Amino acid sequence: MTMIDNAVYVDGLRTDNPKNLDETYEVMRARGGMAWIGLYRPGLDELTSVANEFSLHELAVEDALHGHQRAKLERYGDTLFTVLRPARYLDDVEKVEFGELHVFVGPDFVVTVRHAESPNLAKVRRRMEAAPELLALGPQAVLYAILDEVADQYEPVVAGLENDIDEIEDELFSAGPDVARRIYELSREVIEFQRATHPIRPMLEALERGAEKYHLDLELQRRLRDVHDHVIRVVERVDAFRVLLQSALTVHATLVAQQQNEEMQRLSELSLAQNEEMRHLSEAGLSQNEEVKKISAWAAILFAPTLVGTVYGMNFDVMPELAWSMGYPFALGLMLAMGVVLYLSFKHRKWL
Repeated sequence: MTMIDNAVYVDGLRTDNPKNLDETYEVMRARGGMAWIGLYRPGLDELTSVANEFSLHELAVEDALHGHQRAKLERYGDTLFTVLRPARYLDDVEKVEFGELHVFVGPDFVVTVRHAESPNLAKVRRRMEAAPELLALGPQAVLYAILDEVADQYEPVVAGLENDIDEIEDELFSAGPDVARRIYELSREVIEFQRATHPIRPMLEALERGAEKYHLDLELQRRLRDVHDHVIRVVERVDAFRVLLQSALTVHATLVAQQQNEEMQRLSELSLAQNEEMRHLSEAGLSQNEEVKKISAWAAILFAPTLVGTVYGMNFDVMPELAWSMGYPFALGLMLAMGVVLYLSFKHRKWL
């Protein structure tokens, strides 16, 4: 059943509890009272019945049926159609949950259509029933009470968002990726909160401007001005939240860029140190190559006379130049000549 509460009031007092909508219409006409009908996610049949009875505009009925509307105030003849976006702060998940409430206010009726759990309209009804002199002022008084309840529920949301922003400011200089994501998510919530609260200011101003034309009681005018002041404070604080979050996002981006620059500088210094180390190793390798060349060159120079001497040192009976008187000087000369040739050759190749 989509009808949550349903009553007829005469002079601010609850006179009957009709069991269905048809009975409500009969009692209201018979007693000349005010009907206050509370619906929760109604179907087409319920809204059609209400629309036919109170001559509600089809566009407003369509909005109330489908939901997902922005906060607004529209007047269709003698009927006010108001869309409100109540909100509540969920401490366990640190998130803001938004609802949607549609209110039809006519000369002798109030119809509320909720699409979410908040606001608690039962609380509003109890409050108004406890003040029959206020409820006797008519449907406009019920609209005031609903606006006041929605505005009051914004206060815990403001406090919760403020606490979240304080936590972000404490975590800001850690420059971690989670901080950026939380700033972004909180910014989206603040923007959504702005969309819910900003339209209420012109709505209340419009009600105040039309107070005389639509015979709004002076007491209700005072109470609506109080709600107006309350909403202005909320709107100003929410606007400040958005500025703070934009600044926090800018600071976080700056810190991340600075951290990246420092990391790049550290990597550059490390790369330079590695290059310097490689240069030293290369120079050491070149130096070792030069030493190897010199050693190899001298070894080759010394190897040549050793080879000749080794050949002549063999104990053979038949060997060329054994009986030659110049054989020994020739061997020495050959050793010297080979050494000189190898030396000049290595010197030319810059091995020596």
